[in-house]
This record gives sequence, structure tokens and C-alpha cells, in this order.
Amino acid sequence: MTSERVAATSDAQFFFDLNKSPLFIKNPQNLINVAGQKQLNNLDNVSLLDIFLSRGNIIEPHYHQNATELIYCISGSVTVSILNPLSKQIMNFTLTPGQIVNIPQGWWHYIVTLQDHTHLLAIFDAPNPEVILGSDILKFTPASIIAQTYGVDENLWKQAVTPIKPSTFIGSRNSSRTFNHTFHPYQLSSGTHIFPPHPYPW
Repeated sequence: MTSERVAATSDAQFFFDLNKSPLFIKNPQNLINVAGQKQLNNLDNVSLLDIFLSRGNIIEPHYHQNATELIYCISGSVTVSILNPLSKQIMNFTLTPGQIVNIPQGWWHYIVTLQDHTHLLAIFDAPNPEVILGSDILKFTPASIIAQTYGVDENLWKQAVTPIKPSTFIGSRNSSRTFNHTFHPYQLSSGTHIFPPHPYPW
């Protein structure tokens, strides 16, 4: 249902408190809040993540298969790195307050935090952005497939990926984390997930 049709109904929502919508909580300094159509039903092709980070933390490598992402730096500083699939080169963009970077749909990227008290907005042109996370790819691709495909020793690969936790979201800098299990509303049929399903936080 489009936002125009929702707005005409008696249950249309026009206000939402983003502070009450945690997607992922690593600790009080590193967390992500979410607003999409599941939270505010008259949103159409827009959603956002409200991201708080401290120095040395990393939004893990990932890509969004259904949305372009616009990252806006409110405070602090980050380096946004994007793999250009055409040139096969990593592009690095350092953001400070007031600066933005646009990430095309389906492009592999990650974010490294350079300062404490960093605050970002990530805006998507989809009501609920989907994601494929690097940690999930590494953890769930069978070791035998990696070994056969890339000529890697299967046992060594298993040892290498053992410490990786699925759906890491925010990694590095003392990787301890806590999850909020209340918000995991997005799951598609056919096994595709919108910022992962239970038991992971989104």
C-alpha cells in the first residue's frame, strides 16, 4: 500500500520516536536505531538508520540488494569505503559533519569510525532495506565450498572463521555486544532477510 493510501486510512501513523526503535545495540556508545514502514506505516520508498559509534568501531562489510544508501555525518568522523564493482577498486571517503556519501544499490561497503561520539544517518530509497552481511557470508558458506572454489585448506578455513559471530553489524574495538531481541520484524519468504531475522536483532 502506498503512503498516500495509508494516509487516507484511520490507522495512518504520522509520528514515531526513533529513540524507542533499537535495531542493534553493541553497548551504550555503539548502537543503531531504525525507522521504516514497519515503524511508521505511511512511509513509502524511504527509511533510515540512526547510528551512534565510538572510535575504532566498524560497521561490518555488507551490501543492500534493494536500496541505495545515503550516509550523512551529523557529528564525529568516519571513513566510508566502497568497492567499485566496475573498477574493482576500493574508494575511501572520510566524512565530517555536514558531509554525505552515496552508495549505489548492491555495492559492497563498510564504515570505520575515526572519532568518539560519532553520529550518522543512513537514508534508504526503500521502505525496509534488505542487507547481506559479510559475517553471515563467512559464517554460513560451507567450508567445503570455500575449499573447493578457492583452493583453501578446509580445516584452516574452519579455524579462521570460528571467532566470527553471525550478524556482527558493529565490530572491532572490544567486540563484546548485546542484542535487543524485541525488534526483528523483517523477514521475507524464500530465505531473504531484511536486516536479519530472529535470533538476530533486526
